[in-house]
Amino acid sequence: MTLKLYAHPFSSYCQKALIALYENATPFEWKMLSPEHPDVYAEFADLWPLKRFPVLVDGKRTVPEASCIIEYLDLFHPGPVRMVPEDPKTALEVRAMDRFFDNYISTPQQRIVFDAIRPEGQRDARGTAEAREMLDAAYAWLDRHMEGREWAALDRFTLADCGAAPFLFYADWTHRIDAGFANVHAYRRRLLARPSFARAVDEARPYRSFFPLGAPDRD
Repeated sequence: MTLKLYAHPFSSYCQKALIALYENATPFEWKMLSPEHPDVYAEFADLWPLKRFPVLVDGKRTVPEASCIIEYLDLFHPGPVRMVPEDPKTALEVRAMDRFFDNYISTPQQRIVFDAIRPEGQRDARGTAEAREMLDAAYAWLDRHMEGREWAALDRFTLADCGAAPFLFYADWTHRIDAGFANVHAYRRRLLARPSFARAVDEARPYRSFFPLGAPDRD
């Protein structure tokens, strides 16, 4: 039975799951979540009432959350690129970096973007400032971490890089990575050059006008 992915190409978390699917050329049916497809959105809302995407459907099993989807694919639809090592001690390093990118890059980045969507009188200047401070601190830590590394964890592409790619992509649009963080910029370039992520970026290009802060003319 064909896997189904309920997703939108411009979503960073959807891109995170898509990267894993593309890395292993895993066949799936794309269920586009957009106003043009209300029937698909109704299916999605029925499957996952919390209405957060992406969501993967495999027969009678529904799997929400990008990280869980990627681990599920590793277990039930494995390919040549394993995203989480079988060894639990080694896997811990990968999962720790995955949480870093989720919590300290994606979360503050989205906080800034969501604040920009609010009406002028309802914006949270303090919260936005705190999010920018968090991103600066995260960039600084990541720059030290990436010294001498090609990928975020271990010596190969993993779950951690699946998240790093879209999160750093949009984070630099939202709150520029300081030019002095050469290791972070080099890592971001490597991620953009990865065919699986390059494909996700290209699929999302038609939707760049949706970016609330204005998509820069680059990448």
